[in-house]
Amino acid sequence: MASAGRSVVVLERGRAYPPGSFPRTPSGISHNFWEPAAGRHGLFQMWSFAGLDGIASAGLGGGSLIYANVLLRKDEKWFVHEQALPNGGYENWPISRADLDPHYDEVERMIGASAYPYTDTPKTNAMREAADGAGLSMMLPPLAISFSRRPGEEPVRMGEIPDPEYGNVHGLPRATCVGCGECDLGCNYGAKNTLDHTYLSAAQHAGADIRVRHEVKGFRPLDGGGYEVTYVVHTGQDGEPAVDLPVQTIECERLVLAAGTFGSSYLLLRNRAALPGLSDALGTRFSGNGDLLGFVMQAMDGEVGRQLAANTGPVITSAIRVPDDMDGESDGDGTRGHYIEDAGYPAFGAWLAETTGALGTVGRAAKFATERLVGTLTDSDATSVGADLALLLGDARLTSTSLPLLGMGRDVPDGVLRLREGRLEVDWTTETSLEYFNGVRGTMRTIAEQLGGTYADNPLWWVKRVITVHPLGGAPMGRHDREGVCDSYGEVYGHPGLYVLDGALLPGPVGANPSLTIAAVADRASTHLLETTAASSHIAPAPAEDLPQATSEPQAEDVAPGLVTGASAPSSTSSAGASGIRFTEQMKGFAALGVDDPQAGHDAGKKARERMMFELTISVDDVDRFVSEPGHQGRAEGYVECDLLGGRLDVERGWFNLFVEADDPDERKMLYRLWLTGPGGNPMTFTGFKEVRDEPGLDVWRDTSTLYVRVLEGHVDPDAGDDGVPVLGAGIITIHIPDFMKQLTTFRTWGDHRIGAMEGFGKLFLGQLWEVYGRFATHDEVEPEEAR
Repeated sequence: MASAGRSVVVLERGRAYPPGSFPRTPSGISHNFWEPAAGRHGLFQMWSFAGLDGIASAGLGGGSLIYANVLLRKDEKWFVHEQALPNGGYENWPISRADLDPHYDEVERMIGASAYPYTDTPKTNAMREAADGAGLSMMLPPLAISFSRRPGEEPVRMGEIPDPEYGNVHGLPRATCVGCGECDLGCNYGAKNTLDHTYLSAAQHAGADIRVRHEVKGFRPLDGGGYEVTYVVHTGQDGEPAVDLPVQTIECERLVLAAGTFGSSYLLLRNRAALPGLSDALGTRFSGNGDLLGFVMQAMDGEVGRQLAANTGPVITSAIRVPDDMDGESDGDGTRGHYIEDAGYPAFGAWLAETTGALGTVGRAAKFATERLVGTLTDSDATSVGADLALLLGDARLTSTSLPLLGMGRDVPDGVLRLREGRLEVDWTTETSLEYFNGVRGTMRTIAEQLGGTYADNPLWWVKRVITVHPLGGAPMGRHDREGVCDSYGEVYGHPGLYVLDGALLPGPVGANPSLTIAAVADRASTHLLETTAASSHIAPAPAEDLPQATSEPQAEDVAPGLVTGASAPSSTSSAGASGIRFTEQMKGFAALGVDDPQAGHDAGKKARERMMFELTISVDDVDRFVSEPGHQGRAEGYVECDLLGGRLDVERGWFNLFVEADDPDERKMLYRLWLTGPGGNPMTFTGFKEVRDEPGLDVWRDTSTLYVRVLEGHVDPDAGDDGVPVLGAGIITIHIPDFMKQLTTFRTWGDHRIGAMEGFGKLFLGQLWEVYGRFATHDEVEPEEAR
């Protein structure tokens, strides 16, 4: 985009990681996690869900910083069409291998893919031997690693890599692969052709504005087109919690989400209220790409331990492919294909594994100490202790004869991503993919047997948990908005100019390592976008130096309305000597977007487990005036919590009206109106009413405890009327008995006539019901600080 002359801004939440900056010490690695609220601004983000853990990255270059470099294409016949899923629905790819092949070519050229060139690496040769013995197909996949100084030259370790014509975003030298097995922790030599060394360096050279430590919080469409993005800038040091950071904004004509499967899905789910008509497919088609970790243990060559040297070479050098039923090579029993790859680890991992083999280490250490003590007491003249030290270290059989195996393939994409109390949640289980996982384990067991060893499951498998480094889905592409969130070019249905171009877009597992396919899909989409849109942009982002710094007070025009500053709440004018009252109310229920009938919203929300609640403090500054005025208006302060609206949202301005007259003389209404702002800066108005009818046999409890809710677009003033205002969603929330009993204890009064204020309000609010419960609320009256 930048090379085509577009104005491009990249907002990256993490920091830049030049060669040499990836930590290796225990202290450094222990702090190398992404949890800004806890003061951690590191590289790894660990997601933990029911049945599954996920690993993502926060840094300039994203997941490429910590992946194992494999650039395999999705198998042609694995682009399935309407393949049924066990619990309903289907997997469908609206694109084909032919659509992606030219983009695969371009990405491989840009990244510089090459197969592992060395022939003396034990684990690579062991994988080839195991594949040959089991009649399986083994390959050396293309890797995003520089093994030689320039393409076509002979491989060399630690050779200096010359910068390409577009330079290097870090401005530091890079060296070719030394085979240290540290790829997944970040390459301190710069041998990995990660996105910061390739696409991002080229983008910056072409004029892209790359901003690190800028974390996007939300976005919303603008009138007339384009989007406003809200973000914060992390300026704190490690150990310094990121709290109350100023929210800043930037506008763009087109917005591309590329925050990873978890990140992009989370942003879309959190900003649903700002995107009316978003497909119901949001959150669906999640899978972990069939990731499963296993181990070859105690490999033997006859009676001698087989040296596998897992810590030699890159993390992955080889791949064994097992065919899929779609290939026509299996038994036609629905087998889902998979890949098994060697999974190396750094040398210090071997030291850790050996030294934690407690009994053997302690025994060897005791023998070493005893022999040295004997030598000292007998005044031995032996000064060479090499043999004794060798004894202390042992034969390292645990690590030298073991090899981790990484499996991945076509598992069942039936997982669902959703928000629960503002947090991302995954509804996924190994159960529907159990046959697939057992097939992967079977292949791993065969490899272990061919190497004269035993197979060991990852201990997490014993509780049917897996770890995925390849999460996919959540905003899947589809042929229409009932099948997918986006079209095949990543553009979100119903929201022109909004794109998802990462793993969230894929409608099912790739089977092979998905990084190359994700990049090819993004390349295809970018090509299409450039071919179908004008070259100029009518909204130009402000240059970085013109934006307010995170450490300074944001300017009003740079901040989403209401996120940093809020309007004052309505208040009755208090006369001298007036007495006031306040109480806190909590209501809970269900809601749905895209409906305007509260009952329909409640029913749909209950079915989808989409909860809504609020906790409000209702305040009246002058009870006498409140009782005498027909509007009976007080102010409402507190928060609304609803994942559909973006999580917990503070009330910026709130109105409460008690017993307002309706058209029917026998009916009264209690009215609520709350101004909210979503995480993307989108203004909303929460409106609700309780109906109280003066009819014989009326259920008073139901009338006073049931609130019919609509959420309107924009901040709508009470005097403006709601006719014609777009309705974002609706639902019903109620007071539960325990919450009502608690509410009665929250009544507080102040002023010269506090008991009179309580009684006057009680007669108006609860009538005869007040006579029963009012006495519990008159104790422990306190005068608010502002009244004192």
